[in-house]
Amino acid sequence: MKTLNKIPTGKIERTSSLLKAGAKVGVNYLKYYGNKITKDEDEARKILNEDNASDIYDSLKELKGSALKVAQMLSMEKNILPVEYVEKFSLSQFSVPPLSGALVKKTFRKYFGKNPEEIFDEFSSESVNAASIGQVHTAKINEKKLAVKIQYPGVRESISSDLKMVKPIAMKMFNIKKEGSESYFQEVEDKLFEETDYNLELKRSQHFAEKCQHLPNVRFPHYYTEYSCEKIITMDWMSGIHFSEFTKKQNSQEDLNKIGQTLWDFYMYQMHILKKVHADPHPGNFLISENKELLVIDFGCIKEIPEDFYIPYFELAKEENLKNPEIFREKLYMLEILRSDDSENEKDFFAKLFYELLELFTRPFNQEKFDFSDESFFQEIADLGQRYAKISDMKGMNTNRGSRHFIYLNRTFFGLYNMMHDLKAKDIAINNFKNYCD
Repeated sequence: MKTLNKIPTGKIERTSSLLKAGAKVGVNYLKYYGNKITKDEDEARKILNEDNASDIYDSLKELKGSALKVAQMLSMEKNILPVEYVEKFSLSQFSVPPLSGALVKKTFRKYFGKNPEEIFDEFSSESVNAASIGQVHTAKINEKKLAVKIQYPGVRESISSDLKMVKPIAMKMFNIKKEGSESYFQEVEDKLFEETDYNLELKRSQHFAEKCQHLPNVRFPHYYTEYSCEKIITMDWMSGIHFSEFTKKQNSQEDLNKIGQTLWDFYMYQMHILKKVHADPHPGNFLISENKELLVIDFGCIKEIPEDFYIPYFELAKEENLKNPEIFREKLYMLEILRSDDSENEKDFFAKLFYELLELFTRPFNQEKFDFSDESFFQEIADLGQRYAKISDMKGMNTNRGSRHFIYLNRTFFGLYNMMHDLKAKDIAINNFKNYCD
């Protein structure tokens, strides 16, 4: 894969790159209309999606930063995007063009006053992993193998302008109305700023590693503050294979269940005990060791869960509250799903919609054990999403629903459910995390 000697950082440069992608998409549609004459609709649509996904992704991977991060987030939305986009955008998790060695050295000289070769006994000039915000190099000190994560230049500075570029696309894709949407976009912008503050990530990584070290079968790297700064994090090298590679192999059901229970317990402990959660559960952030341990290697995106959101959010996960109309509506108002200025029609429509959504998504929480290999459960999720995407009743309604805290909590559960399903994990004890509480 070619390396990048420069990343566009100016607003005009970055906008120009996306405009070029837009022009290619326009040409792809012309090809699509031609293909409809000689091919059937499904085949023509598949070619269009593949071409559009490639052109948009190729543009985003050169930009890196927030624009590419959005593609990464969308790759987890398997029930929203066509499969061609999901497959292409999922590359942003751990397969994008790396920075050149010259740019890496420049970053070290800026923050440490030395080249990496002068700091470490050994340092790989080529990255071993390049993603949306940074890339990883290997290093050694006293025979200790380390992973050194380096942030791309200009990523933090371009967050606001990048979001303005992708905002119209996101609003159209997720049916977001302009009025009242600012808090949602502010939440995303705040989280992206946090993800580009490596000093903050270092503190959070150490905090989670300390608080969760007693959980069985999950391991975290040790972090080295003396070799870290606002754009560089140095940690132990963790040996294992990427989660997505592991799930593609032939594994015993026992091993799949073991990893699944570990992953579930890790997330439930964060949710219910720490009240803050690793809000980026995609395969690129996890490795599986030879001993079938879960290795957590990235804590860039953390969502703190305020008590006034946590309580009604998880009270609605209880079946008895869902089936009690009075309690159900009370919690919907607390979570800003229903609003005081709603018409009766809107109240009835959104109460019915969220009942169906919650009844489906909270099923695991109302059972002692759950089978995440159950295809029918995930097909129901896909069908429900498709059905409501086509409902005409929503036209004219204010569809901006729910507290801003939903964005990353829902993203966390979507990602967690997808990873559990990829594992085909069975007999997962839902409240097993309580065994590890003080």
